[in-house]
Amino acid sequence: MLTLYDNLDSGNGYKARLLLAQLALPYRRIELDIDKGETRTPAFLAKNPNGRIPTLELEDGTFLAESNAIMVYLAEGTRFLPADRVERAQALQWLFFEQYSHEPYVATPRYIIKHLGRDHARAAELPWRIERGHQALRVMETHLAGRAYFAGKRYSVADIALYAYTHVAHEGDVDIAPYARVRDWLARVAAEPGHIPITQG
Repeated sequence: MLTLYDNLDSGNGYKARLLLAQLALPYRRIELDIDKGETRTPAFLAKNPNGRIPTLELEDGTFLAESNAIMVYLAEGTRFLPADRVERAQALQWLFFEQYSHEPYVATPRYIIKHLGRDHARAAELPWRIERGHQALRVMETHLAGRAYFAGKRYSVADIALYAYTHVAHEGDVDIAPYARVRDWLARVAAEPGHIPITQG
């Protein structure tokens, strides 16, 4: 059986959980407290030297790290990963965008506020990170003109990757109210069969 090392508040962990639920794949979930350093123990670092969740342990004992790589592995041969060469590349394009241009500026403010607190020294980062978050949302809003999903014409790992932190962006003071297409897209993703909330393990 697959084993997912996870943290229930993590959007990156949620990507894997959501796809596993939509694929109806059985798995064992192990909760790790990132605030208590449980991903930095020698035992966990032997599984993932980068000391981060999610980490997926395959049936043969292989460990996969990085949420988007885990999704690509799980989605191989399913409707969630486009078979068409161009559409597959587009899906990967949005996975890279999510990690480089979106996650650091939409997810990190949420982490600072929820886990460190507004009085923490890192709270000084919030204004510029939030502005960059809005830049990412504007790119998404523009792309969704005349489109229902991000890669090709159907829901895919690209949508899961971007949904994970966008739908809780308000928890990091990133207001999605100005982005009507993004809000409509969030509703479509939430209506997909097998959808689960971020709080469901």
